[in-house]
Amino acid sequence: MNKRGFHKWLLLLALLLFAAVPATAVVNVQCPGDTNGDAVINGSGDPAHPNAQCMHLAAGDGFVTMADGYPQYMFGFADITGTPPKKALDVGTLAATFPAPPITLDEGDEFFLSLTNVGMLMRPDLFDPHTVHWHGFPEAASVFDGVPDSSISINMGSTLTYYYNVVEPGTYMYHCHVEATEHMQMGMLGNLYVRPAQDGTTLEYPAGSGKTYNKFAYNDGDGSTGYDVDFPIQIGSFDSAFHDASLTVQPLPFAMMRDNYPMLNGRGYPDTVQVAGPDAPPEANPVSGNSTQPESSLVTAAPGQRVLLRISNLNVTRFYTLQTLGVSMQVVGKDASIHRGPDGKDLYYMTNSVVLGGGESLDAIIEIPESATAGTTYFLYTSNLNYLSNNEEDFGGMMTEIRVN
Repeated sequence: MNKRGFHKWLLLLALLLFAAVPATAVVNVQCPGDTNGDAVINGSGDPAHPNAQCMHLAAGDGFVTMADGYPQYMFGFADITGTPPKKALDVGTLAATFPAPPITLDEGDEFFLSLTNVGMLMRPDLFDPHTVHWHGFPEAASVFDGVPDSSISINMGSTLTYYYNVVEPGTYMYHCHVEATEHMQMGMLGNLYVRPAQDGTTLEYPAGSGKTYNKFAYNDGDGSTGYDVDFPIQIGSFDSAFHDASLTVQPLPFAMMRDNYPMLNGRGYPDTVQVAGPDAPPEANPVSGNSTQPESSLVTAAPGQRVLLRISNLNVTRFYTLQTLGVSMQVVGKDASIHRGPDGKDLYYMTNSVVLGGGESLDAIIEIPESATAGTTYFLYTSNLNYLSNNEEDFGGMMTEIRVN
């Protein structure tokens, strides 16, 4: 029996087991101004929370397709915002995406994030709880931190709403912190960034240049982190042997973990530059109908524009180096903090390569040359050359394109 046929057999068995046991679940979404529990603010919202933002995530399992066509079992999150509570389990089951749904917020927001644990349909023997850990966020209340030692974990069929008072702009990331090495290797991680309060203010940079910006990476006060377009880029990679062992209920090879599918935003090259995601495996949830790898890594900009790359790494096995070919990067922020010293002086620096370990992020600005013509292509790729591959497929992996339009 081939791998895809085995998946279908296992899926049928899981569905039969799932249907045979009556489920008792409580989906209780908390969102100011939401009148029907779907995490969507109705009308003008709650005047007591004028800056409220809400989102509803499901934590469970699913399938993705690697760039060489190999189907891969995974754990992950799915965005089920707008789903009525009675349908949340159906829509969230087998709907996991990689990376997890992106979260974009503004400084000053109150963020209400509801997480429902829908269980692992392909692994009904697992009763893993899940959490959301906003990596690097200065959380005042440890109960919402997502680290199991000091906060609440969500069991199957339950929902918890996390509360965040968003006060620090920058590039972050989020992931499940329960059995973190396993759950992160399996895909429970995503992009998260906060836009600064300075956004909307027009500043000239450099002074006297005539170039103005109204979008910024940080509250810089002088426009030095201004940009025209931004793109989140998350480094990740899968060990197919580890994922296959999880699907087939085998001992997990933690000590032998070696990633052979390096990716940017959940895809290997050339899938990284597709606007639409690769075809979801037939094992993916037909109820939600979602794309399991929706995030492209293609960077597009016009001549003379400044491009902000919000780069993060949630890999659990190694450091990675990303480098550009043909253009340079100016690093203006690191780990959700502007690159300035205690005296307020800029510590920005120019480079063609950056190194990130797991849990690190940085903000890098690329200036597209004025002389660049439409159709010019630059590359962003790892200099760990053995990771420019999709397993045994020699050309691919951790690479994307910067195209001038």
